[in-house]
Amino acid sequence: MMIYESTAAKGVSATEDTQTCAAPRRIFTHHYATPLGGMTMASDGAVLIGLWFDGQKYFARIPGLAAAAQYEWTEASLPIFAETERWLDVYFGGREPDFTPAFSVGGTPLRRAVWEILLGIPYGQTASYGAIARRVAERMGIPAMSARAVGGAVGHNPLSLIIPCHRAVGADGSLTGYAGGIGRKEMLLRLEGAEIRDASGKNGGKRSGSACKRTNSML
Repeated sequence: MMIYESTAAKGVSATEDTQTCAAPRRIFTHHYATPLGGMTMASDGAVLIGLWFDGQKYFARIPGLAAAAQYEWTEASLPIFAETERWLDVYFGGREPDFTPAFSVGGTPLRRAVWEILLGIPYGQTASYGAIARRVAERMGIPAMSARAVGGAVGHNPLSLIIPCHRAVGADGSLTGYAGGIGRKEMLLRLEGAEIRDASGKNGGKRSGSACKRTNSML
């Protein structure tokens, strides 16, 4: 397992091999209100290690850490939370942030590969689970990877929005699966100006306005 840290926009770098994420004795949290509902941030005191919509599937699950109940969760005001709030303010203002809060995320090789590919999907664009699976297989040097396995990794993403799992879509471009709910996924893609399709595969249109870009699927 490997810890990922990012202090610059658009990427992660492998910095340490370990069996688990560096286990903090205390996990710090902060709440943020968005137009799509509350979000909870988590930090080890220095970098971001979690960002979830309140009540979403796998809420407060941090890869590499033992059960959340074994840690002391403490509400706090930290510089990393202020930076993450600034990122979210820009994002929900309809613009692509030009920076990324520092973060550290542990995960299995499969999940790590999927999350890295998700980070590479540009703002306002989408990629199918199948296309992501092909890229993962190529990166891991294996013959094939199932879209279902990729879907599991996407669903367990601990950094909503920052690792943009909402940009993963069905083979026909339809919206399928999102830990935060399909309604939120649709709203996030509309906010970015992405072309979306409903469950039947019909074009669901785009959100108009100067705040969003005119874009198509990257894959």
